[in-house]
This record gives sequence, structure tokens and C-alpha cells, in this order.
Amino acid sequence: MNVIDEYGSDPEAAIAQAAARCSNWNRWGADDALGTVNFLDDKVRAHAATLVRKGATYSLSLPLDENGPQNGWKRRVNPVHTMMSTGQDTAAQMGTPHGLTAADDAVYMPLQCGTQWDGLGHVFDHGIGWNGRRGAEIVTSEGDSATGIENLAAPLVGRGVLLDVGRALAGETGELDDAYPITADDLRTTIERQGATSDVRRGDIVLVRTGQLSRVRRGMDHGEGWGTYAGGPAPGLSFGTADWLYGSEIAAIATDTWGFEVRPNEFPGSFQPLHQVALPHIGLLVGEMWDLDALAEDCALDGTYEFLLAAQPLPFTGAVGSPVNPVAVK
Repeated sequence: MNVIDEYGSDPEAAIAQAAARCSNWNRWGADDALGTVNFLDDKVRAHAATLVRKGATYSLSLPLDENGPQNGWKRRVNPVHTMMSTGQDTAAQMGTPHGLTAADDAVYMPLQCGTQWDGLGHVFDHGIGWNGRRGAEIVTSEGDSATGIENLAAPLVGRGVLLDVGRALAGETGELDDAYPITADDLRTTIERQGATSDVRRGDIVLVRTGQLSRVRRGMDHGEGWGTYAGGPAPGLSFGTADWLYGSEIAAIATDTWGFEVRPNEFPGSFQPLHQVALPHIGLLVGEMWDLDALAEDCALDGTYEFLLAAQPLPFTGAVGSPVNPVAVK
């Protein structure tokens, strides 16, 4: 059943119904800044540390450089890296003694231009953000005073679980077609086919591989560039997964796509309706543009889909998102 058959054709009504069913408001108190990351407690984190068996590490981040995926939408550009001093500078130029010289550099970048977390202050529903706060009051020109990303700088270390939906459902290609809506049944089927190590538990950080990044990367090898990766058609989670995301009590979720949810969105004329439920109502941290391919190869080879995952955002005070270099340890 598609979402139109299940929820009707009015996205605003569907969002309101899902928000009412899937609200975590006041679950952790009126001043909460963590949302579902509260599920990732010390006990969950301690168990995650026991999952390391062979010490293999995988960075799940795209490179941060001028060749990134952004196309300028909403002023999102790729990182601009500038050298402030270089190895060509002399001690005389730098005013330093005994022949010492140094190189320094700087970066300008939107905080959500590469592999990143959407913070809880990133999306509002009719002006209302996480835990029922008014967006106009908590996220101002000074930043996010209530749910700034710096609050998540410590706790995001835990059990990572890869759901390789691309491999589970798409056969030899391992790549879902663009515009494919991943349903809750698809997630359950993936877990069943992968086995017990991919059972999703309370407090997990769930990674969903669609295979789109693999397809885009192959096109880049043939000179096609990023194409429409940043904002164009993509496989992704169906709006209908909102109840699964809420009921599973996961800490966070990330995908290998630009927008986390299926694009084009399932309701005609809508824009990111699942975001409108997940962030302000469920309080769910959402990760996008994660590079899951090398990790997925390892998981497919040894049949183990759980691992220790360190995925802390950079603690930019008051930020509503952050770049991240997630590292999975198996």
C-alpha cells in the first residue's frame, strides 16, 4: 500500500496525524535538548564497546573539498579551503625566529554540505520545533539556544547497525532505483535476510544503505559528476516509516542519500514531510550523505552488521547541523 492509499492525498493532514501518533514531547522533560539520543544511555554504550572483534575501522564520511555534491541550493556550497600561510613563506616574512615557519589554513562551509547530522533545531512544523518550542524564539540570528548541536558532542557513541536495503532488495546491483520508497516492511525484510546481528534495538544508531551513492560514484568515474545527487530523485525512507522510527526507539538514523527520505516525496507538491515529523515531533537525529559502501562490503563478507560507531558532531555552539566523520569499528 502506498502512502496516498493509506493517508490520503493531503500531506498536511497526514503530517498532523503522524505527529500526534509519534510525539515524544516532554518524554525527557521540558528542557530536553537530546531527543531520541536519550535512548543511547550508558548501558547501551557499554554494550557497544564489546562489539569490536577485529579492530577494522571505516570512515563513513565523504571528503570535504570543492568537489563535493552541492549545487548551491539554499546557499549550500561545497567547502572552500584557503591557505593562510604555506611552506613557501619564509621566517623573515612570518617574523619568526631561528628559521621556524608554519602552515595554517581555514575553511568556509555550510555545516550541512557534506556528511552531516540534521540537528533538532533544523526543521519546524508550522513554526514549532522539538518538544513544542516556538522556532522563532529558540532559533534566531544568534543560533539555536535550546537544542544547539553542541549538546550532542559527547553522547553519540554507541551500537551502529547497518541495514543494507540495497543488497537485500535489489539483488546483484545492490542499488535501489531512484524514487524507491523504503517501507517499514522493507526494513524488516532486510533485518530478516541479514540475520540476528542486524536486529534493531533501543538506543541504536541505524544506518540505511540504499546504494544510490554507489551508483553516483560510478557515474563520476565516467565523468558524469554528481548529477542530481544533491536534491534530485533518490531512494529513501517512505513517509509511512514514521511509526517504525518512533516505535523502534532508535537514537538516530542516517542514509547514503542527500535527503534521507524518498525523492520525489510521495505526496504531490510536498517537501520533506518525513523530516517534519521526525525532527520536531519524534526528536530523531537524522544523518545524510554518509558513505556506507566500504562498511557494507565488510558486513556482507563476514555477515556481521553491528559495530561500535562514534559519530559525534562538531560542537558549534547554537548550530542546527554539523559535519561529522563517523567511524565504525568492527
